Amino acid sequence: MGDIEGEPGSSMHGVTGREQTFAFSVASPMVPTDPTAKFDLPVDSEHKAKVFKLFSFANPHMRTFHLSWISFCTCFVSTFAAAPLVPIIRDNLNLTKVDIGNAGVASVSGSIFSRLTMGAVCDLLGPRYGCAFLIMLTAPTVFSMSFVADAGGYIAVRFMIGFSLATFVSCQYWMSTMFNSKIIGTVNGTAAGWGNMGGGLTQLLMPFIYDIIKAAGATPFTAWRIAFFVPGFLHIFMGILVLTMGQDLPDGNLGALQKSGEAKKDKFSKVFWNAITNYRTWIFVLLYGYSMGVELTTDNVIAEYMYDKFNLNLRTAGIIAATFGMANLVARPFGGFASDYAARHFGMRGRLWVLWTLQTMGGGFCLWLGFAESLPIAILSMILFSVGAQAACGATFGIVPFVSRRSLGIISGMTGAGGNFGSGLTQFIFFSTNRYSTATGLSLMGVMIMACTLPVMLVHFPQWGSMFLPPSRDVVKSTEEHYYGSEWNEEEKQKGLHEGSIKFAKNSRSERGKRVASASTPPNATPNHV
Repeated sequence: MGDIEGEPGSSMHGVTGREQTFAFSVASPMVPTDPTAKFDLPVDSEHKAKVFKLFSFANPHMRTFHLSWISFCTCFVSTFAAAPLVPIIRDNLNLTKVDIGNAGVASVSGSIFSRLTMGAVCDLLGPRYGCAFLIMLTAPTVFSMSFVADAGGYIAVRFMIGFSLATFVSCQYWMSTMFNSKIIGTVNGTAAGWGNMGGGLTQLLMPFIYDIIKAAGATPFTAWRIAFFVPGFLHIFMGILVLTMGQDLPDGNLGALQKSGEAKKDKFSKVFWNAITNYRTWIFVLLYGYSMGVELTTDNVIAEYMYDKFNLNLRTAGIIAATFGMANLVARPFGGFASDYAARHFGMRGRLWVLWTLQTMGGGFCLWLGFAESLPIAILSMILFSVGAQAACGATFGIVPFVSRRSLGIISGMTGAGGNFGSGLTQFIFFSTNRYSTATGLSLMGVMIMACTLPVMLVHFPQWGSMFLPPSRDVVKSTEEHYYGSEWNEEEKQKGLHEGSIKFAKNSRSERGKRVASASTPPNATPNHV
């Protein structure tokens, strides 16, 4: 992970020594600091923060972190707000098991398209606009849940609310532009984990709001409808905050930087082509489909499963189900931290092993959950499954930022969309018909998780290697500059469009692990005009 930061050293330009010392503060000491930059936190040559101070609001790095995870959490709350209230909603709207299953599929399917689009928006317009506009545009759909009258309306509204989950892509993209690659696993894991925590928070929040409204005199069928105004107003509030207080990049907003010439404009067609022709992209789409995807699936079914199987009341079932999502508070950040820690010692190969281990363990515990016949065993297996799956999500986005520098937004969007596609497919197969009981569906889902994790073994970076194979022996191809520079043609390099990629390549040499101290970069690896 990095050293715990206490008093600032001489290399920490911009840190005065009078700052508060935080309990959770992580640094990337192996990366050189830019001595000319003036930020509240020490930064590298791309002005990405080398230090992650969790309880700081230093602008722009830590302020962006907090805006990002809170906005994503808000979208998670609204997307899954219906899940803990299903026992009431199904009686009001006369929903069948098929209707409930289809609504669950719809809630995660909507963001397949929106996540793909968000990736392009982040690359071309910046994550601030993408996050703010999406969260405000989906606010009316949250309010609309209060007015649905039948199964068709319920399914349609859940589909539209699900579009808001694309804020995950802006969240991960934003963190990758603000924090150094040495600590990106921890930062991405914490931001997304705390955002995903909304899936657990809503299991507690919505029944609580429902009970308050009912106690005030509303009927049950009216109380659940009024409850949806709370997440709707949260959407509007967070959208305004992101738009007014957020910042695309450490040096400013993307549009202003492009106008001033400080940031280069790229062509969408080339960014997109580079993303889809990188085979690693598709492997991570599959992997995320059975880490994040199964988490989304479980968010939709676990409360009703506990309510029906163990004859619990609505609040108790909601509290138990909430522990699944609330585990994101520590599980996903742990996955990111484990990825960073392994990389410090074993490089990228360590990150890949961590991902395979965590996701396979999650699949095993999911299999166990389906066979649990007592409430304590069901809760234990559910929590262990949650930790494995969510930690694997964190470990995944400890690797994704290294797949491509040029197409980071598109690849992040495709990976995120893979999570929703995997969730929709899994819910459709196992939880949308009467063919399988929920218990059997959970067990089969565990088997699919373990099987779909195996392709991680095929991921190979010529400069770092793979789980079983070492880096390339080619003197040129085994360098970071060659890997990231190859995303640009000679004409683009002459225009200097690749300079950001070269800076990123230099900052990512730490992914060699222990080789970083001994492995030298050939003198001709970096073009003279850089």
